[in-house]
Amino acid sequence: MTGAADTSIASASADAPRGVLTGSALLTGSGLSNQLGAAFGALAFDALGTSGVVAVRQLVSAAILLPVARPKFRSFTWAQWWPALLLGVVLATMNLSLYGAVDRIGLGLAVTLEFLGPLAVALCSSRTRADLLLAAGAALGVYVLLLPDASSDVLGYALGLLAACCWASYILLNRMLGGRLSGLQAPATATLVSSLLTLPITVHLIADGRFLGWPLLLAALSGLLCSVIPYSIDVIALRWVTTRFFGVFMSINPMFAALAGVVVLGEVPVAHEWIGMAIIVGVNAIAVSRGLKRSRSA
Repeated sequence: MTGAADTSIASASADAPRGVLTGSALLTGSGLSNQLGAAFGALAFDALGTSGVVAVRQLVSAAILLPVARPKFRSFTWAQWWPALLLGVVLATMNLSLYGAVDRIGLGLAVTLEFLGPLAVALCSSRTRADLLLAAGAALGVYVLLLPDASSDVLGYALGLLAACCWASYILLNRMLGGRLSGLQAPATATLVSSLLTLPITVHLIADGRFLGWPLLLAALSGLLCSVIPYSIDVIALRWVTTRFFGVFMSINPMFAALAGVVVLGEVPVAHEWIGMAIIVGVNAIAVSRGLKRSRSA
């Protein structure tokens, strides 16, 4: 009996580093997909408006995730319903505020502000001095990347901060739902709720004759890259890594956003933005390394 238990412990210990690496790889893919999708969506702002792009994005997400996940709504308990419904409200608010910020201050700066949400989660769940130093390092990278001044767009920054609050809620709710709903039922249900909340915008686009053409295709692609892929990946990744690790590792998103801005939107970062990105990458490398060391010693 003791031998079997020892084998089980050894197996769990051996799997732990693989979990950190798997989670890191998943989150990297999620970040790349998310920021490329946001950049493609920004190309449709002039034709559809920021809220129109969000509405199409949520509609596409629901149309893809619902048939795949096939949530068993009739068997949901209230303990499953309330966080799923709340997550849907959070998704709609997060996307509307983020795209509003992107339209005013650019993709890189908007996503940098949004990252303060995961950073807050990392800070609140940190238990050691080293963890706090990592979170502080990520915060420093964000500040250097942003370097706000008197000419800053206050409304754009406010929208970015609202998106940050939503992203923090998104992490916590996803973590909770990962243990209450199997597979992709949680993100599928949440995207259904968010698509219903933005349905009036979709109806307005159709009535206005704007629900067609190249902008619609770009918005739909944004829905796939920003919602379907990241939402699916994140709920799986949070089964492999802690919310603290998730929060710190998400600091890679401002870098991906800046790079997507360069490639897709022609938004070339200035010197301090490159320095901020370098700090953020360094923090992530240390965070992953520490996560592997912890898992090996567990």
